[in-house]
Amino acid sequence: MASDHQTQAGKPQPLNPKIIIFEQENFQGHSHELSGPCPNLKETGVEKAALSLGASGGPGIWCWGVPWTCFVCHRVPFVFEKGEYPRWDSWTSSRRTDSLSSLRPIKVDSQEHKIILYENPNFTGKKMEIIDDDVPSFHAHGYQEKVSSVRVQSGTWVGYQYPGYRGLQYLLEKGDYKDSSDFGAPHPQVQSVRRIRDMQWHQRGAFHPSN
Repeated sequence: MASDHQTQAGKPQPLNPKIIIFEQENFQGHSHELSGPCPNLKETGVEKAALSLGASGGPGIWCWGVPWTCFVCHRVPFVFEKGEYPRWDSWTSSRRTDSLSSLRPIKVDSQEHKIILYENPNFTGKKMEIIDDDVPSFHAHGYQEKVSSVRVQSGTWVGYQYPGYRGLQYLLEKGDYKDSSDFGAPHPQVQSVRRIRDMQWHQRGAFHPSN
């Protein structure tokens, strides 16, 4: 896990995040509403959570990650922002997911977003710095290296296995990830990244590949 994921004092506070999980697709069957972390969705009484869900509450400052059977295990997460997800393929484009095991809210930093991606472990090799912007394709902007370590200086990000925000998702909160395994990636392959933001408008930023 990253070494520093502490929320800074003075940041916006969460406002009642909620998520409703449903046992069947298209919001059918038994349902259960959550407003906080749930390490084991089976405890909600929904037999097969969740084939559909809806996230609401707050001004977009919070979203939901669904990664782990327990919060210390490394599993690939799915990130849910405010909206409706009627079936599994509305939240994942890479593989079928018949059910989810856990949910937790993610604190979103609504201020500056800055992330540095490194070719090699321990923050070495070629790097790419991204400030206040989403990048749908690293290759299109001259960075064709693997991503083996990441330093998130501010903001909350989602990295994707393939260009166009496709494939496996990797939640990147503030802190240092010395190796791709630290953020749950089976291989050092990240080819697009975007910010998780609240509803405020952010200035268009810049990204700088460098040696």
